[in-house]
Amino acid sequence: MRLIILDRDGVINQDSDAYIKSLDEWIPIPGSVEAIARLSKAGWTVAVATNQSGIARGYYGLPVLECMHQRLRQLVAEQGGELGLVVHCPHGPDDGCDCRKPRPGMLQQIAAHYGVPLAGVWFVGDSRGDLDAALAVDCQPVLVKTGKGERTLAKPLPESTLVFDDLASVANHLLS
Repeated sequence: MRLIILDRDGVINQDSDAYIKSLDEWIPIPGSVEAIARLSKAGWTVAVATNQSGIARGYYGLPVLECMHQRLRQLVAEQGGELGLVVHCPHGPDDGCDCRKPRPGMLQQIAAHYGVPLAGVWFVGDSRGDLDAALAVDCQPVLVKTGKGERTLAKPLPESTLVFDDLASVANHLLS
């Protein structure tokens, strides 16, 4: 199985420091939906691991989050692809859970779901927390410059980090 794991906000859809709180605010980054579909059609399993502390903060509820993910699945399907498992952490940064990135709980959940080891699996994110979560389970850390990526790039990165302009560039690289 060829597995790739993606962060959501800032990688697949536009991010906001004010949080993505509604389906109307969930706006795909140009080329991201097509990139997921292209990877899927080429035999990749595309999973998503996303921190969603807006739930803990009371900004939106689980039904809204599920609507966003259903819309993503629909858009990918319209391009002929399929989105795999989507896991989220609903906790706030001070809740002490094991799932919130940079902790690796969501990545481990995806590995258990698919019954695969994580060593070398690409985890694509836009923040240092994403890169640290990848390193914690021996995934290949991949940074995109979308979302918070440029901010993240301005600071030292883990030595093994691969850097791409956006998710479409990641897909182009993997499919070339």
